[in-house]
Amino acid sequence: MKIGIIGAGNMGAALGKLWANAGHHVIFSYSRDEAKLRELAIEAGKTAKAGTVQAAVADSDVVLLAVWLPTLEAVIQTAGSLDGKIIITCVSGLQPDFTGQTIGIATDLKTSVAEIIQQLAPGAKVVEAFNTTFAEILASDSRQFGSDMPNVFYCGDDSEAKQVVAGLIEECGYESVDAGNLMVARTLETLATAWVQFAVSSQLFPNLGLKALRR
Repeated sequence: MKIGIIGAGNMGAALGKLWANAGHHVIFSYSRDEAKLRELAIEAGKTAKAGTVQAAVADSDVVLLAVWLPTLEAVIQTAGSLDGKIIITCVSGLQPDFTGQTIGIATDLKTSVAEIIQQLAPGAKVVEAFNTTFAEILASDSRQFGSDMPNVFYCGDDSEAKQVVAGLIEECGYESVDAGNLMVARTLETLATAWVQFAVSSQLFPNLGLKALRR
């Protein structure tokens, strides 16, 4: 599979490396430091390369959006056609105070970041995922917590796109959990806010995994 990574921060770098190691063709893009992109591609191995945002979109079947919220609209507007692409978003609306003194996400309560992306790219297949795990866990040697495998919840409106994303989640070492349609992103993004703030305020960050227990 061909995967474009837009955003070379901790999340984009870690996920791109995992997918490249799983044999996917990965293009890293969108960094103020082009040398960093080239270094990421070298670290990720022979199936990875660096490129522009436009190339990452045009040459890929799946696009990971891992950018800061204030840059989101500009990135999408300059990315080229996203029609038919599967977009995985882990873009966070979490406000910059991680201590719990600032509560909530920086979007209208009637929508979510994922739904905003769908509005900006109406021809794409948007799936929310990876916003309830930490880049430090993704970058570690294993996602296992003892004998437990943590969950990654995902949601979207296109069933085939969700199947693809579920497979990519599991290749990263998580158990995928279908949380429903894209509107559920409003809940997942709120959960992610609480999860991050709990991890930081409890001084357990980043060594936490989230798991839904079933009977």
